[in-house]
Amino acid sequence: MDYLDSVLIIGSGAREHAMVKALLRSDRPLCMYAYPGNPGMENDGCTIVADPINDWSDLAVWAAKNEINLTIVGPEVPLVDGIVDIFKKKHLPIFGPSKKAAQLEGSKLFAKKFMEKYGIPTAAFKTFTEKEQAVRYVQKNGAPIVVKASGLAAGKGAYVCETLDEALFALADVFDRRLFGDANTTVVIEEKMDGEEASVFVLTDGASYKTLPVSQDHKRALEGDRGPNTGGMGAYAPTPLINADMLARIENEIVAPTLDGMKKEGAPYTGLLYVGVMITAGGPKVVEYNCRFGDPEAQAVFPLVKCDWFDVFSACSGGAGKLASTQWWINPGFCVAVALASQGYPGRYEKGMAISGIDKAEGKRDNVDVYHAGTTINDKGRLVTNGGRVLTVSAWEETLADAITTAYEAADKITFKGKTLRRDIAAKGLVKLKK
Repeated sequence: MDYLDSVLIIGSGAREHAMVKALLRSDRPLCMYAYPGNPGMENDGCTIVADPINDWSDLAVWAAKNEINLTIVGPEVPLVDGIVDIFKKKHLPIFGPSKKAAQLEGSKLFAKKFMEKYGIPTAAFKTFTEKEQAVRYVQKNGAPIVVKASGLAAGKGAYVCETLDEALFALADVFDRRLFGDANTTVVIEEKMDGEEASVFVLTDGASYKTLPVSQDHKRALEGDRGPNTGGMGAYAPTPLINADMLARIENEIVAPTLDGMKKEGAPYTGLLYVGVMITAGGPKVVEYNCRFGDPEAQAVFPLVKCDWFDVFSACSGGAGKLASTQWWINPGFCVAVALASQGYPGRYEKGMAISGIDKAEGKRDNVDVYHAGTTINDKGRLVTNGGRVLTVSAWEETLADAITTAYEAADKITFKGKTLRRDIAAKGLVKLKK
């Protein structure tokens, strides 16, 4: 029997399920495990780690015992916790940045001071640890203004405040209501940048890097970019907002200086660097860094890249210089990813709603994927909702218009009580293409 490489994927969302399907499309035989995983990942052949795991050290022991050749970390929390350092001490290959490098996402204060030090373009800012000082600052400077919780906030800690009242409400969320935890009471207050955002994914082994198709997220809950911020209601790639010249500027002015700066800080960056950029009248500026693939952007990017993903992930975890020799091919078309959410998300919502139609949505097509996020199997063996964002439906076609049509046709075949979705994912891209 031929030897199979074994992979452990950490995470339970649609992003991690997209990783599984990307690895499957690589045509490399793999033995795949997931922790904690989800029903979709299990259905696609991942074995769910059943051993009791109390912390990341326990998981490293499990990985060593089961001879895992590569661990791929999906969400940000394990990375900020230092899982990469723990695994590397045991000489276990793992995809992701070190704890020190992951501060780019784990601390907005660290990230802003880092950008200031290395001349990386971003919004002007001030930081505060006391509510009273922050209130005086916003009262003096007025709105519009952006208030951000410095620590991890599951994509929901940034408030774009058009009025003074909105800014004061945001400060109360952080300091009084402690929505982001008792330890997350440092705020970064920024000038509001005018422009349009894009998500730039950069794979790096610490020396070389490769840029994936640039995507655009849709953060607001409601169509027309209205309503509260969410973890993301959909995305598409590539976005016509970023042409070749603009991408070159982003790489020269932001990506390369960021990677060089992290080396100088003694924390060479490996894994996936996500740069949220704002395209302003003065050029690209950093909105935020993330230390992992975005969700739902990953679901719009993975289907466009044909490569041996095991080889690529391994190259980024195995030492400087290996990524440059990997090969891939970019689909010249477009991919649209639409999130299906529970009614009430990102606020309160019910769980346990029976889900049907996934098989009909995917059908026999090879250009539609349905990724699980907030799902589980109930005590009757039925697939039911178990989160705010329940599923992501991705479709890829030669044109953006066709990708939009196919994605929504597939999404409409899936049903569960209270299903909500935005109907304008990628509409901005269509407008730009027509121009």
